[in-house]
Amino acid sequence: MRTLIAATLALGLAGLSAAQDKKTDPTGTWKWETERGGQKRETTLKLKLDGDKLTGTVASTGGKGGGGADTKIEDATFKDGEVKFTVTRERGDQKFTTKYSAKVDGDTLKGTATTDFGGKENKQEFEAKKVKVKD
Repeated sequence: MRTLIAATLALGLAGLSAAQDKKTDPTGTWKWETERGGQKRETTLKLKLDGDKLTGTVASTGGKGGGGADTKIEDATFKDGEVKFTVTRERGDQKFTTKYSAKVDGDTLKGTATTDFGGKENKQEFEAKKVKVKD
């Protein structure tokens, strides 16, 4: 009887863990909009979690720089529902790095993007929504 109870409890916990993992799975396309200097910019982040390896791209459109090209994310991790990665871009002859850190909660990805450009650090909060896949 004890074995049956223990097995049932273990299966129940495994199911709960799998449901929790699915709730916090960052895989998918995420979009958010920011405004800086009167310019609106839409950012699209595409993430894929394969085992414990997180990969993806980020692209921004709008604003003065136009943008739009996909840039690969670097140093990406996903642990305890938190996504962290770095993006390196070039503007003119200068490279700059943005570090992203965000928590996944269902269809919301909320966090900060910290950019170091020319020795100045700019921190901006964002809240992305997961793009629904049409059947």
